[in-house]
Amino acid sequence: MLKLLIVDDQRGIRRLLTEVFMEYGYEIESCSNGLKALETIPEFDPDLIIMDVKMPGMNGIDVLKKLRETDKERKVIMMTAYGDQHYVNQAEVLGVARFIIKPFDLNDLKTQVSEILKDKDFWIGS
Repeated sequence: MLKLLIVDDQRGIRRLLTEVFMEYGYEIESCSNGLKALETIPEFDPDLIIMDVKMPGMNGIDVLKKLRETDKERKVIMMTAYGDQHYVNQAEVLGVARFIIKPFDLNDLKTQVSEILKDKDFWIGS
Protein backbone atom coordinates (compact mmCIF):
# COMPACT_ATOMS: atom_id res chain seq x y z
CA MET A 1 0.00 0.00 0.00
CA LEU A 2 1.36 3.41 -0.98
CA LYS A 3 1.64 6.04 1.74
CA LEU A 4 0.88 9.77 1.50
CA LEU A 5 1.72 12.40 4.09
CA ILE A 6 -0.45 15.52 3.87
CA VAL A 7 0.94 18.63 5.56
CA ASP A 8 -1.28 21.70 5.67
CA ASP A 9 -2.37 24.06 8.44
CA GLN A 10 -5.92 24.12 7.03
CA ARG A 11 -7.94 21.28 8.53
CA GLY A 12 -10.39 21.31 5.60
CA ILE A 13 -7.61 20.65 3.08
CA ARG A 14 -6.17 17.84 5.22
CA ARG A 15 -9.60 16.27 5.62
CA LEU A 16 -10.49 16.54 1.92
CA LEU A 17 -7.22 15.04 0.71
CA THR A 18 -7.31 12.32 3.36
CA GLU A 19 -10.81 11.24 2.36
CA VAL A 20 -10.08 11.35 -1.38
CA PHE A 21 -6.84 9.39 -1.27
CA MET A 22 -8.05 6.87 1.34
CA GLU A 23 -10.91 6.11 -1.04
CA TYR A 24 -8.28 5.00 -3.57
CA GLY A 25 -6.53 2.74 -1.08
CA TYR A 26 -3.65 4.91 0.01
CA GLU A 27 -2.49 4.90 3.62
CA ILE A 28 -2.68 8.49 4.84
CA GLU A 29 -1.10 10.42 7.67
CA SER A 30 -1.62 14.16 8.07
CA CYS A 31 0.07 16.97 9.98
CA SER A 32 -0.95 20.55 10.65
CA ASN A 33 2.57 21.99 10.73
CA GLY A 34 6.12 21.52 9.54
CA LEU A 35 7.64 20.43 12.83
CA LYS A 36 5.12 17.62 13.21
CA ALA A 37 5.81 16.60 9.61
CA LEU A 38 9.54 16.27 10.30
CA GLU A 39 8.72 14.06 13.29
CA THR A 40 6.27 11.96 11.28
CA ILE A 41 8.34 11.35 8.14
CA PRO A 42 10.90 8.90 9.60
CA GLU A 43 8.31 6.73 11.35
CA PHE A 44 5.59 6.83 8.66
CA ASP A 45 8.02 6.68 5.70
CA PRO A 46 5.64 8.15 3.08
CA ASP A 47 6.05 7.48 -0.63
CA LEU A 48 4.89 11.04 -1.32
CA ILE A 49 4.43 14.21 0.73
CA ILE A 50 1.79 16.77 -0.27
CA MET A 51 2.73 19.93 1.61
CA ASP A 52 1.59 23.52 1.84
CA VAL A 53 4.20 26.27 1.59
CA LYS A 54 2.65 28.80 3.97
CA MET A 55 2.25 27.40 7.49
CA PRO A 56 2.81 28.95 10.89
CA GLY A 57 6.12 28.18 12.54
CA MET A 58 8.14 26.24 10.00
CA ASN A 59 6.96 26.79 6.42
CA GLY A 60 6.99 24.11 3.73
CA ILE A 61 10.21 25.34 2.09
CA ASP A 62 12.02 25.14 5.44
CA VAL A 63 10.65 21.63 6.00
CA LEU A 64 11.84 20.63 2.53
CA LYS A 65 15.31 22.10 3.20
CA LYS A 66 15.57 20.15 6.45
CA LEU A 67 14.29 16.97 4.79
CA ARG A 68 16.85 17.28 1.97
CA GLU A 69 19.70 17.24 4.51
CA THR A 70 19.10 13.52 5.01
CA ASP A 71 16.70 12.50 2.25
CA LYS A 72 17.41 13.69 -1.29
CA GLU A 73 14.94 11.34 -3.02
CA ARG A 74 11.63 11.70 -1.15
CA LYS A 75 8.91 12.81 -3.56
CA VAL A 76 7.16 16.06 -2.59
CA ILE A 77 4.31 18.08 -4.08
CA MET A 78 4.25 21.66 -2.78
CA MET A 79 0.99 23.63 -2.66
CA THR A 80 0.47 27.32 -2.16
CA ALA A 81 -2.24 29.92 -2.51
CA TYR A 82 0.48 32.34 -3.50
CA GLY A 83 1.92 32.22 -7.01
CA ASP A 84 5.22 33.68 -5.75
CA GLN A 85 7.97 32.73 -8.21
CA HIS A 86 10.50 32.86 -5.36
CA TYR A 87 8.83 29.85 -3.69
CA VAL A 88 8.60 28.00 -6.99
CA ASN A 89 12.32 28.57 -7.62
CA GLN A 90 13.28 27.43 -4.11
CA ALA A 91 11.10 24.33 -4.38
CA GLU A 92 12.60 23.42 -7.76
CA VAL A 93 16.17 23.79 -6.45
CA LEU A 94 15.22 21.48 -3.56
CA GLY A 95 13.97 18.83 -5.96
CA VAL A 96 10.21 19.13 -5.53
CA ALA A 97 8.25 16.82 -7.85
CA ARG A 98 5.48 19.34 -8.58
CA PHE A 99 4.31 22.79 -7.46
CA ILE A 100 0.54 23.32 -7.34
CA ILE A 101 -1.32 26.62 -6.93
CA LYS A 102 -4.40 26.68 -4.65
CA PRO A 103 -7.22 26.45 -5.30
CA PHE A 104 -6.25 23.32 -7.18
CA ASP A 105 -8.27 21.03 -9.37
CA LEU A 106 -8.74 17.80 -7.40
CA ASN A 107 -8.73 15.62 -10.52
CA ASP A 108 -5.49 17.24 -11.64
CA LEU A 109 -3.92 16.57 -8.23
CA LYS A 110 -5.07 12.93 -8.34
CA THR A 111 -3.53 12.59 -11.81
CA GLN A 112 -0.25 14.10 -10.66
CA VAL A 113 -0.06 11.83 -7.62
CA SER A 114 -0.67 8.83 -9.85
CA GLU A 115 2.01 9.94 -12.31
CA ILE A 116 4.60 10.66 -9.62
CA LEU A 117 4.03 7.33 -7.90
CA LYS A 118 3.50 5.48 -11.18
CA ASP A 119 0.52 3.87 -9.49
CA LYS A 120 -1.24 1.99 -12.27
CA ASP A 121 -3.96 0.80 -9.87
CA PHE A 122 -4.93 4.37 -9.02
CA TRP A 123 -8.21 5.10 -10.71
CA ILE A 124 -8.31 8.70 -11.88
CA GLY A 125 -12.00 8.90 -12.72
CA SER A 126 -14.77 10.73 -10.86
